[in-house]
Amino acid sequence: MTDKKTGRPEGFFTRLEKGLREFYVAPYRQSFARAQRDEDDLFMLMVFSESLGVPNPAAFYTLELLPVAYDRFHDWHRRMGMERSPLDHISCC
Repeated sequence: MTDKKTGRPEGFFTRLEKGLREFYVAPYRQSFARAQRDEDDLFMLMVFSESLGVPNPAAFYTLELLPVAYDRFHDWHRRMGMERSPLDHISCC
């Protein structure tokens, strides 16, 4: 193994540090990914709540986010278990 910056072989302690870091971080990687996905799902629900018929007290602020959220809408509604788009004015599949 060589160091990417210098091109020299990596030392024992550098390899040990990388191995230990992976050993301690790997079990939590899936948990962090799931938590991030849950937060993204909640965000998408907040943005599209008015379109789904759920009253949203922050509707004025979420209108600006609709163009950004349209790109990820198809993945979101499939992950939520909806075969087709629940919105009449958005047909993504």
